[in-house]
Amino acid sequence: MSRKKYTVGLDFGTKSARAVLVDLANGKVRASSVYKFKHGVITEKLPQSGVPLNPDWALQDPNDYLVALKRIVKKILRDSGVNPTQIIAVGVDFTSSTIVPALNDGTPLCTLDEYKNNPHAWVKLWKHHAAQEEATQIIETAFSRFENFLDHYGGKINAEWFFPKILQVLNESTHLYHTVDRFIEAGDWVVWKLTGKETRNLTAAGYKALWSKNEGYPSDDFFKALNPSLEKIVQEKMLQEVTPIGQKVGEITEQAARWTGLNPGTAVATAMVNAHAAMPASTVVSPGKMVIIMDTSNVHLILSKKEYRIPGMCGMVEDGIVPGYYGFEAGQACMGDHFAWFTKNCIPSSYEKEARKRGLDIYKLLEEKAAKLQPGETGMVALDWWNGNRSILVDGDLSGMMLGLNLATKPEEIFRTLLEATAFGTRKIIEAFIASGVPINEIIATGSIPHQNQLLMQIFANVTNMEIKVADCEYTSALGSAMYAAVAAGKQLGGYANIQEAAQAMAHLKEKSYLPETPAKKVYDRIYTEYTLLHDYFGYAHNDVMKRLKSIRTDIFAKRQSQRY
Repeated sequence: MSRKKYTVGLDFGTKSARAVLVDLANGKVRASSVYKFKHGVITEKLPQSGVPLNPDWALQDPNDYLVALKRIVKKILRDSGVNPTQIIAVGVDFTSSTIVPALNDGTPLCTLDEYKNNPHAWVKLWKHHAAQEEATQIIETAFSRFENFLDHYGGKINAEWFFPKILQVLNESTHLYHTVDRFIEAGDWVVWKLTGKETRNLTAAGYKALWSKNEGYPSDDFFKALNPSLEKIVQEKMLQEVTPIGQKVGEITEQAARWTGLNPGTAVATAMVNAHAAMPASTVVSPGKMVIIMDTSNVHLILSKKEYRIPGMCGMVEDGIVPGYYGFEAGQACMGDHFAWFTKNCIPSSYEKEARKRGLDIYKLLEEKAAKLQPGETGMVALDWWNGNRSILVDGDLSGMMLGLNLATKPEEIFRTLLEATAFGTRKIIEAFIASGVPINEIIATGSIPHQNQLLMQIFANVTNMEIKVADCEYTSALGSAMYAAVAAGKQLGGYANIQEAAQAMAHLKEKSYLPETPAKKVYDRIYTEYTLLHDYFGYAHNDVMKRLKSIRTDIFAKRQSQRY
């Protein structure tokens, strides 16, 4: 009898990295391991030097990625007892757009003494929102030149994207910009470290760097119009060749083998955006089914055979998620992040004491209390913009809002209102897709949150009036990377010919799903009307108070910094 075959999926998220060892026969996760990044998300000051950061910055230390790589892979090998010879391939996914400024050999600039005190030398995480002015400049320049590439992105981009972050480096640290040899997605950088080969993956290029299969990147003339120094950015600071997903791009080097315990020569697949890897791992490899990846943020994905123009979508990329289809992405910039904000800053000591006494996580205590409330009982509604709005407004300068607070408001009422706000934001996105001609017949939720908060899943079903199914594996991004690794290895090594075959064998749904409840739906329809009024009032510039307040805050911070130095 032949021995079992496995692949490894490496999922680099916002705060941690995960490795899974997956059985190719059935998709069962034989072992998993998580490493929480030592430096996490750097938002206030640089490590060691203490150089302060301006508002809306979000950086990371690339050494955290290497430490994670060295620990999590060896751990799943130890825990599983699987012989490395049974592992046929490795897949990598990463948050995007997360950008490493590097030299030609892949050395990150922030690791060099002469640049470590410059914030622009560090990795800019996807949620770095300090480049919104640059995003606006790109949009305005594209419109003035009648460029058509924004049609693929709902007409707008925001600060989370690749080129706004690069333009910010040029605007604020020109010398550093000219020092950088490569601006590279962190997922491609990890693959580079594993294989010794530089690549640029199709998912990040298509969804975050304005690349399309038919037209490539925007023209040199467009970049020159943004800034003359950008004219040859693609040729000078980026690898021009874009590699499709599910391809073998290299093999584990001797050095990477020492780091990980994997065998030299093990195949490595093209990197991909972490949310996109979750789609086939949620059983979806054909049109009509929306996958919602629920974690620190929400990502909404759906496939189609045809192109559509959808307001506020984050991207429409041919072959971007599943080869042979256009992959559409939309999203909410804040999901788990604002639940975390609330539990960190707004929980009274009496609730923390009760949670400890009962042996409950604070989230579980809040969910339990919030579940006792009826829809509408809080008397409140919120806008889910704590981290800006990704879809459908595409505006990182918007901020969160809650209406209906009073002196009797309890923490669980605020918590439930935040849960409901995320569901209303998702309904907005679904309505935009359907109104544009994209059918949505089914919703599948995945990520960590659907496995942890049943109340939220029921609220989503009631607000959207659709059944919500849940992917069986909690680590769907890592599983999806392992599945695409199996495709990259191919049948000759014991893998699969395509992602459809891999999904049929390796992806599964939970038996339990969440059905809409008619009484709750009727109440939520009424509250959604109020949500829409607030959404349009603040989101479509009827009142720019959110932006004016942000501007005042920024001015005060800048004045304080000038006084400090």
